[in-house]
Amino acid sequence: MDPTSISDINFQPPDASEFIPLAGFHNAHMQTLLPRILRRRMRVRPWWQRLTLPDGDFVDLAWSENPAQATHKPRMVLFHGLEGSIHSPYAHGLIEAAQRRGWLGVVMHFRGCSGEPNRLKRIYHSGETEDASYFLHWLRAQWGQVPTAAVGVSLGGNMLACLMGKQGNDCLLDAGVVISAPLMLEPCSVKLEQGFSRFYQHYLLSMLKQNAIRKLRAFPGSLPIDALQLKQIRRLRHFDDAITSRVHGFNDALDYYRQASAMPLLQGVRKPLLIIHAKDDPFMTEDVIPDAGLLSASTSYQLTARGGHVGFVGGTLLKPQMWLEQRVPAWLARWLEP
Repeated sequence: MDPTSISDINFQPPDASEFIPLAGFHNAHMQTLLPRILRRRMRVRPWWQRLTLPDGDFVDLAWSENPAQATHKPRMVLFHGLEGSIHSPYAHGLIEAAQRRGWLGVVMHFRGCSGEPNRLKRIYHSGETEDASYFLHWLRAQWGQVPTAAVGVSLGGNMLACLMGKQGNDCLLDAGVVISAPLMLEPCSVKLEQGFSRFYQHYLLSMLKQNAIRKLRAFPGSLPIDALQLKQIRRLRHFDDAITSRVHGFNDALDYYRQASAMPLLQGVRKPLLIIHAKDDPFMTEDVIPDAGLLSASTSYQLTARGGHVGFVGGTLLKPQMWLEQRVPAWLARWLEP
């Protein structure tokens, strides 16, 4: 998004914390890549748990500590982005921030994203809310009812917005935060095929293909194409045409993009939700910025001029600050610390 091409309308609430980018590092690509340089070391020591799903498959959970010893603590669930994990800088950074507040944090890895291929002839996608919904019900049944919020990042943010929009008042979350989410998938897929954004497409596609190869080696025939066909894929759209759409019942990539986009569902959100976007996000276009009329009364929207894609690095060179690790817990505190 070109920050000069969009109006200055900003739906953030009056008490919203302002994001000020690191001096000299305003560029969208610098902001996007800086967390990988500054957040290389993971200080959280995750406590792992495998959750068996109703269809016999599994998702892996990475907790900030043993949940059996923290049943009284408020919970913050994190849904990661495309091919993300607890090892993603934003993931372990936000989990560490939750830990500092005295909350119990947990990353629910989407199927096949924890380092071990999932078993069934399916993977995950931007609009697949069944696993997250099952996990949230299991979380309450297994570990009791305490204040619980969720944070969704990029693909995980679109998924979380879909879930909250579909479930309305029935959603088990007390609040949610959606960060850098492609709320309209089709224009975002086009954006990733243009200019320097093709670098991100290449990076994401490489990870998707590596993961798919591991799955095919572990479970031959578990995807609708073979390894040779997989190697020939050159665009994310083609991957979604050949694999994502076919294993999840969509006609093609375009049908998937249109059915799985969260934007049309935002009016159904009834629990408190904060959506954060940067105007200069190199993964997005202005199509992801909702009109005020599309937002429910319980939704707050913060649009920053800078920040890149899940970047938002402020502070100084001597003391850089990950703004999301301050902004997100501060906003959630009113529901997790009543």
